[in-house]
Amino acid sequence: MCKIYGIIEGVAVKKESEIILYHKLKYCTKELWKLLAIITIALFIIITIAFIKYNPVYAVKINDEIIGYVKSKKVMENIINEQVLTSDNPCAIFTELTVEPTYELKLSNIVANDEEKVAQILSENTTTMYKVYAIALNGEIDSYVNTLEEAENIVADMKNEYSEDVAQISIQEQYTKNFESIGTETLEVAKAKVNSGLRDIKTEKERIAAATLNGVYFSVKPVSGNITSRYGAVETSVRDHAHGGLDIAAPYGTSIKAAAEGTISYSGWMSGYGYLIIIDHANGVQTYYGHCSKLYASVGEEVAAGDVIAAVGSTGNSTGNHLHLEIRLNGEKVNPQSYIYK
Repeated sequence: MCKIYGIIEGVAVKKESEIILYHKLKYCTKELWKLLAIITIALFIIITIAFIKYNPVYAVKINDEIIGYVKSKKVMENIINEQVLTSDNPCAIFTELTVEPTYELKLSNIVANDEEKVAQILSENTTTMYKVYAIALNGEIDSYVNTLEEAENIVADMKNEYSEDVAQISIQEQYTKNFESIGTETLEVAKAKVNSGLRDIKTEKERIAAATLNGVYFSVKPVSGNITSRYGAVETSVRDHAHGGLDIAAPYGTSIKAAAEGTISYSGWMSGYGYLIIIDHANGVQTYYGHCSKLYASVGEEVAAGDVIAAVGSTGNSTGNHLHLEIRLNGEKVNPQSYIYK
């Protein structure tokens, strides 16, 4: 009986201890919740006071340097997309920032209204890609316009006015980040410029054609001076036949230049011509340079238009210092003034 009683008494004591522990835990938990509530209220009061005294603002930075303060990151990003990265230039394809802004949230008494200032600074750190349309004449760009429609308008008008043998006119699509250096023009200005360019090309082609004999272009006047005797002139005091060339007066020793490229086929003395240079050009065309005082080019030498080949003199059958110039086609003399000294 004593043993059973002892067991019962032990169980009772254990139960009482558990009850006491439970009440202690309940008390501690309650006190902990009170403490947490006090801390939460205190933090709320502190944060409220901080927000009353300080405003939450975003410091906008470029390369860790603050460039301004704004109220809202989202609003600032909208301003960047709608203003900074948008161009009213019709040729602009896209604009991008060369630096990436960062945002740092702060509590501050600073008035955050730097949106326009930040936008202006970011605008100075952008690059824009542009697409323009170039009008090219024979591959050389003559003018730029903003749109493909304008370029096609110009090309269509020019093709109606000028034949294709004047110049090849084409449109080139070009991309650039340096729009100011290109500078597009209005439709009217560009059209006038292209028209002027085509007119100049046409005039130059006509001039070259007029100075070309059987494929040989006489691009250089051998000497500058007054013409003293023309092709076909009959001057009995000087010769007993019609003049077969052109006489151009020039001071003694004046340089004589090749009228076109070719090969020296004669360099020496020839009766009435005195000292004479003959150049063979293409397609049976020859030029004669007579009455020279000195000969600088030798037989077989290749010369370009403008190369100095001799010097003015009065050798042979001559009445004074001058160049006697002849042009021959397949051995027949032709009038030099049909191609040079017009």
